[in-house]
Amino acid sequence: MSSYLRFSVDLQSKRFNRASGSLLVCIALLFSIGLLMVFNTTSAEVIESFDQKKIHYCFIKQIIHALAGVALSYFVYTRDLEKFIRYTPIFFWGGCLCLVFVFVPKIGQQINGAQRWIGLGFFSFQPSEFMKIFLPAYYLYFFTKEKKVFVLKSFLKILAILSIPISLILFEPDNGTAGIMLFTLVVMFYLTKVRWVYWGMPLTLMGSVGAMCASRMYHVTQRIKVYLNPELDLLGKGHQPYQAKVAAGSGGIMGRGLGESLQKLNYLPEARSDYIAAIYAEEMGFVGVMFLIVLYMLIGYLGFKVASDAKDKKGFYLASILTFMICFQAFLNLGVVSGLLPSKGTNLPFFSQGGSSLIANMMMIGLILNVGRKNEKTLGKPSYKR
Repeated sequence: MSSYLRFSVDLQSKRFNRASGSLLVCIALLFSIGLLMVFNTTSAEVIESFDQKKIHYCFIKQIIHALAGVALSYFVYTRDLEKFIRYTPIFFWGGCLCLVFVFVPKIGQQINGAQRWIGLGFFSFQPSEFMKIFLPAYYLYFFTKEKKVFVLKSFLKILAILSIPISLILFEPDNGTAGIMLFTLVVMFYLTKVRWVYWGMPLTLMGSVGAMCASRMYHVTQRIKVYLNPELDLLGKGHQPYQAKVAAGSGGIMGRGLGESLQKLNYLPEARSDYIAAIYAEEMGFVGVMFLIVLYMLIGYLGFKVASDAKDKKGFYLASILTFMICFQAFLNLGVVSGLLPSKGTNLPFFSQGGSSLIANMMMIGLILNVGRKNEKTLGKPSYKR
């Protein structure tokens, strides 16, 4: 009860500052539009299959996941940030254990050839989505505790620990999530001023060698050709990118109109999850897509504004990296839909259907708002000097 009262007071006072309030408005707008699009695409699929009994199933499921996300977001918002980071090792190793359970028969679930889910009766979740929070949080815990992350020995130690969940995710396989985590780690190394010689030079060397080896592999060169020209394999790897381009291109400037998409009628697979932005572009056009991009740009600006106002380094690092991760996922998804990037199966934050992804992203927002609340509690004190 006391936590609820404190949250209500924050909403009505200056403690819940403009940046945090505007951030919530952007998230609410994104989710509302996304929920409408999930119902829109799902209803078309259900009607096409003549099973109108399930017409509201995905819509209701998305709302239930959103309510769970709000509850967990509120929970992390009201916790003390210092305590959250202190208990991060429990969450991190618990998440690693869940990633192991993914491969256990009768516990792990295989969908579309990937072993990424844990099924508990009527409830299932994807542990890798929550590791997107626990991995950078554990790095911050180690960084602030050891105070020797700049020393090569300490750096190699944390690198070995963080490679455990990333390796497990690669085995699922989930290359997209593993790539997001690796890129996030690179950003964190830069933010925490880890010496370039420890990570930059090895990364550059491995990337160069990997590119040279990949260029000599036939299947890699073929995939690159299909990525650049989806028309070369319309019945295989090029089908989704090609249909996404057709959907986005046919929207024109103003779009066909809400509910008027043709590609959602089973022409474009994964229309309500990975490629929902293509259906949105077809119905709302260039103007609608620009509005969507502006919303994500605002989320990035407001999240980094909260980070820049942080009074301590933990708040700065945490708000910065979580904001980056949300925006990076949006960039990857929209890049895939537009044909700028190869398909990697990344959801559009707060927009696509996906329970674990939605809940994890809402928890990120709760933590960012927590940093903002802490900033206002220490109003008048100088910000953390980076």
